[in-house]
This record gives sequence, C-alpha cells and structure tokens, in this order.
Amino acid sequence: MALTLTSSAFEHGASIPRMYTCEGRDISPPLSWSGVPSNTKSLVLIVDDPEAPDPKAPQMVWVHWIIYNLPPSISGLGEAVQDLPTGAVVGLNDWERQAYGGPCPPTGRHRYFHKLYALDRVLAGLDRPTKTEVETSMEGHILDQTELVGTYEKSG
Repeated sequence: MALTLTSSAFEHGASIPRMYTCEGRDISPPLSWSGVPSNTKSLVLIVDDPEAPDPKAPQMVWVHWIIYNLPPSISGLGEAVQDLPTGAVVGLNDWERQAYGGPCPPTGRHRYFHKLYALDRVLAGLDRPTKTEVETSMEGHILDQTELVGTYEKSG
C-alpha cells in the first residue's frame, strides 16, 4: 500500500480553511496518514509554499513547518498539535521559529504542499535545522513519500 496523507479539514487541491491561516487562529490542521512502509524508522513532515511571494512571479519557497523523527507507529497529528510524540522534533521555519506558521500569502492564491516522507533511519546531529538541512540529512534514506496540497488566498 502506498503512503497517503489526508486532512479532515480540506481535500487535496481545495482551499485551506481560514482558521489554519494568519487570518484565523494560525493553528495546524489535522493530518492523517496511512501506508507507512514496515521498515520505516521515522517520518518527516514539511509544509511549504513554492509560490512566494507571488504565484505569478515566484521567487522562493517559503517554509511553514518542519517536523522530523516522527515515530512510524503514529498515524497522524491532531488539530493545533502542541505535544509531539516522543522523539519528534520541530525544525526552523522561514519565520525563524520552531513552530507551525499558517498560510499568509502577500498576494494571490498560493499552493501549500504538505509533504510526508518515510525514512529508513532516524535523523541525528541536527540543531534547529532548516528545510535544506533536513532534506540533506534525508538523502538516500527515503522509502516513500506523498503530499497533500491545499490553497489559500487572503480575503480583501
């Protein structure tokens, strides 16, 4: 069975509800996954926006959330998750915080990629890592991956 990632808050390709954005409560949406390979040692979740600052002229990928070393025994994260499973660590987002930062596009409708990776190892030797540092540490260790895409455009 292939690795899948879903949310009870929005469908793949649909709009992310306002409560999960900077215009709402800015809390993380509920996420669920299944199909984790049996030899998985850890999971990594990365949420980013490849269309910053403007989808018509993207210049960078903005990182909203990084969690690594999620145990393969769990099947998701609840809404507004605060207490992560033992061993899980939050990386540094582009606001330079170790936290979730919801969609907050300056202009236009952006796509937000929620990417889940199953790894054959636990990541070690990282200290407040950026997305690039986590991805470098994951190289050669990805067993499977999947993504859930949501969109958001600020009102007014």
